[in-house]
Amino acid sequence: DPFRVFAHAYTLFVYARATQGPRVPLAIQRRTARELPLEFVLDDSMSMAPGATLSGAREVVVEARVSASGGATPVSGDLAGASATVAPGATGLRITIDRVVP
Repeated sequence: DPFRVFAHAYTLFVYARATQGPRVPLAIQRRTARELPLEFVLDDSMSMAPGATLSGAREVVVEARVSASGGATPVSGDLAGASATVAPGATGLRITIDRVVP
């Protein structure tokens, strides 16, 4: 499978952002792209900042991004996708990575 060879060196970030307020991720997982398709769970233990918790948000968007550089900051050429707006704790999300970061 050519994708498995390609994905070997790429980092996958799955994270949730509140639809209102700061754009800092409320919960994040770092994995490898070769793990796709991936079942994941995001929760308050994965918070990036004290007081900014997933459970404290009313609505979130869950995003997935494949990074060639491995960096947390999106760069041109990364591959990305996002869910619809959901409540924290939503299950059964399917995120299609279908766009290139400009």
